[in-house]
Amino acid sequence: MIASLLTMVMMQSCDSTLPVNTDDPSNLVVEITQSEENPVLVIIEAQAENAVEYSLFIGAAEEPEDVNTSGLFEYTFSDAGYFQVEVRAYGTSGRYIKEVRQVVINTCMCNDVSIEDGYISPLTYEGYELVWNDEFDGSEIDPANWVFEIGTGCPNCGWGNNELEYYRKENAWLDDGVLVIEARKESYQGSSYTSARMKTEGKQSFQYGRIDIRALLPSGQGIWPALWMLGNNITSVGWPSCGEIDIMEMIGGADTDDQVHGTLHWDNSGHVYTGGSYTLDQGVFADEYHVFSMIWDQDAIQWFVNDTQFHEIDITPSHMAEFHKKFFLIFNVAVGGIWPGSPDGTTVFPQQMKVDYIRVFQ
Repeated sequence: MIASLLTMVMMQSCDSTLPVNTDDPSNLVVEITQSEENPVLVIIEAQAENAVEYSLFIGAAEEPEDVNTSGLFEYTFSDAGYFQVEVRAYGTSGRYIKEVRQVVINTCMCNDVSIEDGYISPLTYEGYELVWNDEFDGSEIDPANWVFEIGTGCPNCGWGNNELEYYRKENAWLDDGVLVIEARKESYQGSSYTSARMKTEGKQSFQYGRIDIRALLPSGQGIWPALWMLGNNITSVGWPSCGEIDIMEMIGGADTDDQVHGTLHWDNSGHVYTGGSYTLDQGVFADEYHVFSMIWDQDAIQWFVNDTQFHEIDITPSHMAEFHKKFFLIFNVAVGGIWPGSPDGTTVFPQQMKVDYIRVFQ
């Protein structure tokens, strides 16, 4: 039986009708370009020597999206995220070579809100001096001011709130004078969503003063944008002993996209917190830019939206000593969690929080 099999193999190898290596494709070159419109049109151009047919695969699909003899493909992406694009070039031998690329789609299928729309705060205040600001006018997020937190917060997974996202540096960028933080529905490292969380820890920290942050908020069930602060000593004393100041949090949802919260967290023989909220007279916070402000001195912390005060907390009690030391800033968009709950069928992805500027006065 073994001898007969060997004979068959030898006979096949001498059969002149079988394909030979010179009929295989080689030197595959793939070029990919993207449009700047929404949705994003991606053009893939592939060329290989001895190729008679090309096929395009998107993601982990087992069947090709398109097959042709020209090597020219067009594919429209309606969502943001990271996508695998695979191009195969086939020769007359039936064998193929392939090129696999990752395409990054940075776009939001959101309402197009102009940076000119909404409230703008002044550059000066009587009795205050501007001590630090970021107008996000550069070509990249300034590493002298910001660092990124990556992952799911493990071993305290879900960042202590049962959040569903994986934080990535790639989900934040500057676009024409605006910081963009984008939450996406995409599978990555075991999570079903990605977003970004950036902070000034080790770079910029402050005790007392006025902080203005002009931002356009996202919307939707399970979306949780936040502009907030933690005490510099968090690595030594932990949370909540370090103190937490939430300048702005919004719990997304059909009935809550018009409301933001300002809150303090601290340790008084256990975790305690208190805060207030502000609700728009009309519309939601995704309709236009708003300025979220905090005035903080040795006696109290006050919260404002568009210079309208909506809450104040006395911080003179001895058990609130956390709020008389330096804090650093955090910007993030969480997905899911104990407070907002998970996204549902009404939630549109991607969602973006856009920050025009942050200014600190003392």
